[in-house]
Amino acid sequence: MTRLSIVIIGRNEGTRLIRCLESLPKDVPAVYVDSGSTDDSLSEAKNRGLVTVSLDLSRPFSAARARNAGVAALQNAGIASDYIQFLDGDCTFENGWLKAGLDTLDNDSTIALVTGWRREINPDASIYNAISQVEWHRPAGDILACSGDLMVRRKVFDSVGQFNPDVIAAEDDEFCVRIGKAGWRLVRLPQAMSVHDANMFHFSEWWRRAVRSGHGFAQVGHLHEDYFRRERLRVAIYGAVLPTLAIFFWFTFPWLICLVLAAYLWSFAKSTLGLLREGLQPKSAAHQAVFLVISKFPNIIGMARFYIRHLMRRNINIIEYK
Repeated sequence: MTRLSIVIIGRNEGTRLIRCLESLPKDVPAVYVDSGSTDDSLSEAKNRGLVTVSLDLSRPFSAARARNAGVAALQNAGIASDYIQFLDGDCTFENGWLKAGLDTLDNDSTIALVTGWRREINPDASIYNAISQVEWHRPAGDILACSGDLMVRRKVFDSVGQFNPDVIAAEDDEFCVRIGKAGWRLVRLPQAMSVHDANMFHFSEWWRRAVRSGHGFAQVGHLHEDYFRRERLRVAIYGAVLPTLAIFFWFTFPWLICLVLAAYLWSFAKSTLGLLREGLQPKSAAHQAVFLVISKFPNIIGMARFYIRHLMRRNINIIEYK
């Protein structure tokens, strides 16, 4: 049995996948799982000696389904490991991360999962890339959840039931919640882990990503009522209640719309101050806060999509944003 194996997932990542594959260590077995790419992703992975999987198009794609398929492919290839490192195809490894993660899991049997710091490859290229950069950098220490770039004990991965393939957004949060409920610790190390390429340059891409986040708030919250509770409440207030009040006031007491606007200004000010305390420069904090306020509108659309689909028992398909 080897100490580590790597699962990479992707869909039409192009040169980003090539950078990802080039960042892999040569002595660690890896599998690439493709979700219906129309580019050369599969051939690029095969040419580098990776085990490859092309997901069946007859079932809805999801990152969770792809990661599970990657682990199954490793098993089918006779590759057993103590730990599994997951990496998205638009990311590359930072030097030193794999050793840091392995050492932590080797030295503390109470920890099931470790992650590190992700950063954007080009945060200054667009305001949307800059937003992602801020989202990725979170305090180190014990955590409740993390993004899909993570290293986990194989026995824990199996014991909690792997990723839930029906969760199409925030599937990593949902996976982490189950690990925490099983009594394990999850830790973010103060260590550079991966470089991400958001490659977002259009408002429409950011909007779809925010719709996807709202869907994740609702779906994961449906499965784990105590999780994303504050996020769902904020989205409901700023994305639905306040706009409804504004429409009502417009036809009854127009001057009361000022109270609705004041609520949004208060949210903007509170977000800005919080970001300033995290160390952001005033201009960056203000930009980030504006989009945090605006995000409640696409978030509520995503939440509504989940609840409607759930009530009507419709299939829930992946929401792509780029």
